[in-house]
Amino acid sequence: MRSSLALILALCLGACGMLPEQVDETKGWSANKLYTEAKTNLTEGNYEKAIKMYEKLEARYPYGRYAQQAQLEVAYAYYKDKDAASAIAAADRFIKLHPNHPTVDYAYYLKGLANFNDDLGLLGSLAEKFTGQDMTERDPKASRDSFDAFRDLVTRFPDSKYAEDSIARMNYLVNSLAAHEVHVARYYMRRGAYVAAANRVQYSVKTYPKAPANEEGLLILVQAYDKLGMTDLRNDAERVMKTNFPDSKYLSGKAAKDVRWWQIWNTN
Repeated sequence: MRSSLALILALCLGACGMLPEQVDETKGWSANKLYTEAKTNLTEGNYEKAIKMYEKLEARYPYGRYAQQAQLEVAYAYYKDKDAASAIAAADRFIKLHPNHPTVDYAYYLKGLANFNDDLGLLGSLAEKFTGQDMTERDPKASRDSFDAFRDLVTRFPDSKYAEDSIARMNYLVNSLAAHEVHVARYYMRRGAYVAAANRVQYSVKTYPKAPANEEGLLILVQAYDKLGMTDLRNDAERVMKTNFPDSKYLSGKAAKDVRWWQIWNTN
């Protein structure tokens, strides 16, 4: 029995030894050829193959302009391959290694893009329509990280060709983040946690003062203070709302006698 097992093992090992070794088609390629092939694959949408080419290029030729360019373009390849974590890591690495590179602003831009969902509006409307999910319920960490990256870009490189688009995305993200705070405040109001609701709105107003979502937030703040019997703070919040949103739909309703305007708008 033992001799039979030994014979089988020997045959298997011999067969394995006869298998042809996998040939690396890029063996002996120059830095220029590796870069050209990686760029071609990237352009054609073969992101996984492009990433492998860029990584081989940097491993074999770690110095020089091709390696630097590969470090930046691999971040874009990861982004297009929908691997946000790897894209951000690659961009961070490029920024650390080449803080004064002429195109380092693009690395900051990629960091912002990696966390920014271009299709949020479409996906959000579809999710709300078919699942009833409120997209402001989503974890805002990615939005915050995206905003911080775009802010770094605009602050460090105000003349960058990516600055204008970054500002536009920041404006979108600001309202998205404010909307999240208002959503949480609305949640607290429904559960009678009026202090918590007021705190979330205060944070939104102070952190994102120009966000359109604060229109509803201020309504919630007025209602929360009214529920708490804090008349002075309620009046202050009402004054702020009327000053910042004089044409608000929440102010246009006609209340019955002895009923204040905010009492006819039920956020519960």
